[in-house]
Amino acid sequence: QVQLVESGGGLVQVGGSLRLSCAASGRTFSSYNMGWFRQAPGKEREFVARISWTGDITYYADFVQGRFTISRDNAKNTVYLQMNNLKPEDTAVYYCNAVVQGAPVLRPWGQGTQVIVSS
Repeated sequence: QVQLVESGGGLVQVGGSLRLSCAASGRTFSSYNMGWFRQAPGKEREFVARISWTGDITYYADFVQGRFTISRDNAKNTVYLQMNNLKPEDTAVYYCNAVVQGAPVLRPWGQGTQVIVSS
């Protein structure tokens, strides 16, 4: 079973950058496609980005608009989300999860990492 710990969130001004990390335990991490999701206050959790287990195929939600980059280091059992040009609407708790056919599959979710973008 894979367990996930997200980190790297914080308070940042509009236009700033953050790099989120998701550390995974378990031997099977490198065989999973991985994704980032987020949940803003009062809203449903939504998809942000995903990356193939090989790291060479990525896919992003439309609202990312070239601002975020997902990557992974299988040797470190870690997936990253580099976020640039942050906007107030990016404020949310960010989570990572393994994905199968685009859907998150691991339960329970990690604790997430809070991102607050101030204007």
